Amino acid sequence: MRMPDSFNKYLDETGATSRFTYRYFHELVRPRYEIRQFLRQCYLIGYNSLPLIGITGFIMGLVLTIQLRPSLISYGVESQLPVMVSLAIVREIGPVITALIFAGKISSSIGAELGSMKVTEQIDAMEVSGTNPFKYLVVTRVAAATLMLPVLVMISDAISLYGSYLGVNIRGNTSLRLFFFQVFQTLQFGDVLPAFIKTFFFGFAIGIIGCYKGYNSSKGTEGVGRSANSAVVVSSLMVFIIDLIAVQITDILGLN
Repeated sequence: MRMPDSFNKYLDETGATSRFTYRYFHELVRPRYEIRQFLRQCYLIGYNSLPLIGITGFIMGLVLTIQLRPSLISYGVESQLPVMVSLAIVREIGPVITALIFAGKISSSIGAELGSMKVTEQIDAMEVSGTNPFKYLVVTRVAAATLMLPVLVMISDAISLYGSYLGVNIRGNTSLRLFFFQVFQTLQFGDVLPAFIKTFFFGFAIGIIGCYKGYNSSKGTEGVGRSANSAVVVSSLMVFIIDLIAVQITDILGLN
């Protein structure tokens, strides 16, 4: 029985991505280490993403608080608003939304940048000159994305909670100290740790997919656009898949 071409293409793509990931880990532990390029990518990927992440986090916390207030008032538990918002943001909404914004900005950027270098034969020129383009271009970007996303998620969560505090005070009068006392009194180790750990996997998936799509780009400028678009779609999908797996593991371990 002949398998559909789309399924065969999916298997080929999965195998190629797996080989690309294996090569990443192989090159990661081998000297020479591109420390300066890695730090530069941390700045470009992390610091330059901070304004967008911060604005998104602030609006997310503010809107979530305003939307939840009527429902909690109807049940007579308006005082639990900081508790509900903090659990929702720290456990799920903060990491996932931040990762999706990160995927849209960083994965497309990496895919377009490496794709442009590929079709203009700059990567081939680096190989001819004796430089290891995979280590210089791919390893540094994936490592930076893996490290920077958890930092951005923590900052986004903090800004979201402050936005929630402002949302609470639109129709109420709660001090900043009381608001965060309720938040930290509710949050437990099992709420923070799983959410923090899965952001490393989010960052790695976003980085490796963006680099894979760009590094294997072809067909000129059209291929560059296709690589950038495909990088965003696939990395966003991987964020949801990883989140689903993380939730199942957390539930099995009883950390919920």
